[in-house]
Amino acid sequence: MSVHIDIGGLRPESVAVVPSPLAELGMALHTLSEPAHHPGLQGWVTGVTARLDPHLADRMCEADFLWRTTFSDLFLPWAGLPDRRTLPGATLAEELDQLDKLSDEQFVDAALEFTCAVGYGECGPTALSDPRTRRRALDLAAARGPQQLRFGERLLADPPRIRAWLRQFLRDCDEAFFAEAWSRLRHQLAADARHKTDLLRRKGLAEALAAVSPALTLDEAAARISVDKLGDGRTATGDGGLLLVPTSLGWPHLMVLHRYGWQPVLHYPVGSPELAAPQTLEQLAMRMTALSHPVRMRMCRHLARSAHTTSELAQVHGMTAPEISRHLAVLKKAGLITTRRRGRYVLHQLDVTVVARLGSEFLEGILR
Repeated sequence: MSVHIDIGGLRPESVAVVPSPLAELGMALHTLSEPAHHPGLQGWVTGVTARLDPHLADRMCEADFLWRTTFSDLFLPWAGLPDRRTLPGATLAEELDQLDKLSDEQFVDAALEFTCAVGYGECGPTALSDPRTRRRALDLAAARGPQQLRFGERLLADPPRIRAWLRQFLRDCDEAFFAEAWSRLRHQLAADARHKTDLLRRKGLAEALAAVSPALTLDEAAARISVDKLGDGRTATGDGGLLLVPTSLGWPHLMVLHRYGWQPVLHYPVGSPELAAPQTLEQLAMRMTALSHPVRMRMCRHLARSAHTTSELAQVHGMTAPEISRHLAVLKKAGLITTRRRGRYVLHQLDVTVVARLGSEFLEGILR
């Protein structure tokens, strides 16, 4: 599973790396709502929560599905403007003005993303204009709880009122805690944007994407960027551009905006504690499948303690050497064991370092 961005005809000057204060505010709200996703930010979360006004905290819960379980595209409004080349604003105020420029249809569809409604990457009827789509959106909202249903009903009944509510809420969050955080974070994000821009100019898009995340690959022949994620999607730059937006609060999330008609965006974490060579989701699945077999689990118990030959393992497990060899081949293909030769014997041993990383790799993979 991957998200693909077709970049046929994309000009180098149409690729930009730009920080976004509104996107970072959205990530700050997500971090406050889901601190377990971001253990490295526990101190910041505790400090903000301790001094948060109770009324603002209540309002934060009112629509937290916009940033808690789903990072709404409303935090990337510049990507939805008609020319598909608009850059993020330099200040939060500028980006809130860009949010106001989205049509009511765009605003409502982006705000209803939490329903997981079909058609995200397709051109189709909107919930404001089509009664059937509207009913489906409300049914999906109801399935997620009364709070989402109430929000969906208010949104569809009076979009301008919800737009005004959200704008005021974001301004209040800026005053309460985000302005202070942004004054520190913007310098790191600006430095990263300069570095990635320099890579783009000197070494090209492939090098810049590799520096963004190992989960990104560029197939120059096919003119396509692939993002290794637990999800499928496709978008294209068309006659627009491609935006890379860094976040200091975002690890382990690597997000791709691939909404139909919007400018593609890669929203990526900087300064992340990623491993030097993190596993792809396919490799991760292969390793977990390899370890799920009861025979191979028992073999790993012995291989973790010391190196064994195929014959030794066959004797211990009461199996034939060919049967053991087949299980060893699965473990080896998954990169879970190492082999070395000692004289005429081939010794196999579990790579405990790789196995120890599986938990963190699994968490990073599913949250990516």
